[in-house]
Amino acid sequence: MKRDIIEIDDQKCNGCGVCVPNCHEGALQIINGKARLISDLFCDGLGACIGHCPQNAITITQKETIAYDEVETMKKNIIPAGPDTIKAHLMHLLDHKQVNYYTQAIDTLISENVAIPPHTKVASHCGGGCPGSAGKSFAPKNNEATLENIPSELSHWPIQLHLINPNMADFENCELLIAADCSAFSFGNFHQTFLKDKKLVIACPKLDSNKDIYIEKIAHIISSKNLKSLTVVRMEVPCCGGLVSLVEEARTLSGKTIPIQQIIIGIQGSINQIKTI
Repeated sequence: MKRDIIEIDDQKCNGCGVCVPNCHEGALQIINGKARLISDLFCDGLGACIGHCPQNAITITQKETIAYDEVETMKKNIIPAGPDTIKAHLMHLLDHKQVNYYTQAIDTLISENVAIPPHTKVASHCGGGCPGSAGKSFAPKNNEATLENIPSELSHWPIQLHLINPNMADFENCELLIAADCSAFSFGNFHQTFLKDKKLVIACPKLDSNKDIYIEKIAHIISSKNLKSLTVVRMEVPCCGGLVSLVEEARTLSGKTIPIQQIIIGIQGSINQIKTI
């Protein structure tokens, strides 16, 4: 499996910063007058930043997909870029609640005899990107069910497939639910019936673009996260069958044989069919 990731040409980059707000993962920052990829873990490879670089300093390259290695990333990419990039990388990990990777990064600095720059655990999005796409735990403030308030079973954020990072720790050893956008609006008790104790990803197979990215992301989750189960909830309309096809392609690409439970919701809001494929 190959993964798309950006590369920055330091010779062409003039530090204008036009690319930074277009990185929805917040993985780009301007540091010491140059654009820096401070977290290839969060680079989704969609290339939204490329079209906004007036110097043509950013390109997309394909790399063979392997499990993310924080130690190697620190040694090869972050440490050589200097203390300001190290600081930005550490803060980015903290902002996205990647505690394990943060610990590995600190241990790597110590083992490499590199000074740990002063930084803070206060979330910072000053470098650009969309705060709404930052990975985070999700829990309702009021867990007491009333007629006006039914607690959400959602446990993480983001959930839209273009925004999620397949390396999110939330997906490790989880029961994964991939749902069509309309399903939660059509089935009244979606949270308790389908979402409880599962991790959610949503997508629309008809209206969403870049389906290949979807397949790659789902395949990566299946191949690397040791899923306990995989469920697809879709509507009965024909176009929604495309979601199941995407997941089947991803399963094939992953090389795993995990069964897929397919739940089909009728347009009247009832469960029409449940089957395993």
